Amino acid sequence: MPKNNDVKFEVLHLPPMNTNSLLVSVGRDAVIFDAWGKAADWEKVLLGRGLKLQAIYSTHGHPDHISAAPALACAFNIDWFLSDKDNYLIGWGNELLDMFGIPHIHDDYKKPINLLPGTVEVLPGIKMEIMASPGHTPGGLMFYFPDYKILLTGDTLFAESFGRYDFPGGSAEQLQKSIRNLYNKNLSDETYVVHGHGMDTTIGWLKQHNQFFIA
Repeated sequence: MPKNNDVKFEVLHLPPMNTNSLLVSVGRDAVIFDAWGKAADWEKVLLGRGLKLQAIYSTHGHPDHISAAPALACAFNIDWFLSDKDNYLIGWGNELLDMFGIPHIHDDYKKPINLLPGTVEVLPGIKMEIMASPGHTPGGLMFYFPDYKILLTGDTLFAESFGRYDFPGGSAEQLQKSIRNLYNKNLSDETYVVHGHGMDTTIGWLKQHNQFFIA
């Protein structure tokens, strides 16, 4: 992953290992993308590194991407961002969390703030472009950091495949369109791609190895 002396981008696999979460930090300030796992484990990481959590961003509302988000948002008194089109999924997957031994998201969870396509500054000097990518879920989003050439696809696209569309609110047609839109964005081949699950890639690698990454 591209490195900068002041800025750190780290893909973390907190137990139980399943989802690729991203921790971005500048000095002591940090943000989390797709906070999977237990909030208590995240707190240990943050406190152990002396980091101050500023916000949480979610690519979509499935439980394996938001399981720790509500509790962390409450514990650190920070904002959690998610497309409101995916709010209906919060708590929908508690049975999945049972399988991994993750605490349920209860009805009184801290509500997320609606996240819309556009450009935001997630930490001082770190700009992120938010791209709509419905199909896996209605409110699916991808996050691109243009100054660092790093892309988070969530579950829209994987190294050699694409996300499921048979969950509630999924759409094969919309997912194909989202993938086409990403391809047509013409990101540079060296752009580092963090997928929701599985190995990291680059745009150039996807063009050669993912038959579904086409216009």
